[in-house]
Amino acid sequence: MRRLVILGSTGSIGVQALEVVAAGDEHEVVALSADHRWEELIAQAKAHNVRRVAIADESSAEQARAAWDGAVLSGPEALAQLISGAEADLVCNAIVGSAGLAATVVALSEGIDLALANKESLVVGGELVIELAAATGARLLPVDSEHSALYQLIASEKGQAPGTIERLTLTASGGPFRGRSRDQLASVTVEEALNHPTWEMGGKISIDSATLMNKGLEVIEAHQLFGTEYSAIDVVVHPQSIIHSMISLSDGSSLAHMGYPDMRVPIAYALHWPERATVDLKPLDLEQLGSLTFEAVDNDAFPCLGLALAAGREGGTAPCVLNAANEVAVAAFLDHRCSFLQIASVIEATLDAVDIEQSYSFETLIESDRAAREAATEQLLAFS
Repeated sequence: MRRLVILGSTGSIGVQALEVVAAGDEHEVVALSADHRWEELIAQAKAHNVRRVAIADESSAEQARAAWDGAVLSGPEALAQLISGAEADLVCNAIVGSAGLAATVVALSEGIDLALANKESLVVGGELVIELAAATGARLLPVDSEHSALYQLIASEKGQAPGTIERLTLTASGGPFRGRSRDQLASVTVEEALNHPTWEMGGKISIDSATLMNKGLEVIEAHQLFGTEYSAIDVVVHPQSIIHSMISLSDGSSLAHMGYPDMRVPIAYALHWPERATVDLKPLDLEQLGSLTFEAVDNDAFPCLGLALAAGREGGTAPCVLNAANEVAVAAFLDHRCSFLQIASVIEATLDAVDIEQSYSFETLIESDRAAREAATEQLLAFS
């Protein structure tokens, strides 16, 4: 039985990860963490017989301690203490945003295999995270549906000559505003942006999907995970979300990973690797589907994808600055302090305002993140 830590267990991915665990008997959940939803977290701990949790918000942690007799860690070192003291075989990092990077670094430093749903770890941490995993021998297992698909497709070609895999293709649903022009997006509401047509996700990720920033972050993540040049990574809009990713091969053929959109599939693959677990999901019915459609991305209406690709190609701390500016702008949009189109404007202005370091360390990333958040906040004030 594998000892498992789930970080961000009260979020969408964390909840589904616990569902996957409950459906089998291969894992023992030994620790959980949440940002502030202490009541839900303690309910999860009781249900899975977990005795150690970490809560980011101090006041929530105090309430949890008063209501439960298990160990409740909090403060800046809580996640590090939780991971290092768990004697875990596997950590599932489902924390949202750049806050998840520190946990990724701790898990990999301990040599613990990592089921990674926190894409910002690779967007912000980049090659530093990849190098850390290589140095400690810890395995990175992607949980994003697109990257899980690519991981499996690329593994199917293991042993082939270099250059056999020529291109990677990530699919995008197009989000709730697919087909709308830039002018039509000027007045969209928060509620409309949160209404994703395919996936049920948290607020921040739903907005990233609506702007297509999520797909830009995923391209950067794919570049880091698989060592593929940006010029060989494509994005295509696929509204049905049946094909999750595709690889193109040197003999002119392509391989696609297909299935109904359900995050339990990539979660189960990461948690059970190298085995493939049974998931209670109906098989793909092509007759019922009828057809699959594909479209090019409208870069004028959705400039965030282009901003992400440019930052990825620039390298260094540019993806870190991009991510920090996006987090600030998305939070402002969710709080009704900026418009949907101003999200991209804030990001672009921040990238212009903050110096990019080409040789960097984790300390440099912390400083770049701080500078980007300050610059993005100033840009928001200029728009108000």
